[in-house]
Amino acid sequence: MSRINRRALLLHSGSAVVASSMTATALGAEPPSRDQELSNSLRALIEAHKTAYAEFGKALHELGGGSGDPLRASRQEERALLAICAYPAVGEGNRLAKARYLLEIEARGELDHPEHMRAVLRSTIWKG
Repeated sequence: MSRINRRALLLHSGSAVVASSMTATALGAEPPSRDQELSNSLRALIEAHKTAYAEFGKALHELGGGSGDPLRASRQEERALLAICAYPAVGEGNRLAKARYLLEIEARGELDHPEHMRAVLRSTIWKG
């Protein structure tokens, strides 16, 4: 019995509505310490994934018109997501941002490959 996941369903459906949003959280009245700040590298990875996810949705939407390449877009989105999973989040700000973002992805049912979990677990191993 084969399991149909989100990617297969969207890829074969011919159209999709993509909505990706990140909710901002207030850090409080005091300025954040260096440990609570989100690093530029993690911020860039998250933005790259958001862009790749939007391009994947656009390619799926244009599937009927023949101008999108959903397989290429899907691979790019997958690589961008794996990069976030593999990112070794050091510091409270990075850990919270990574966890919150991945929980949003998981809530959509899209953190569905074993590689995701392996990358997340490997990223928690300190290499001193």
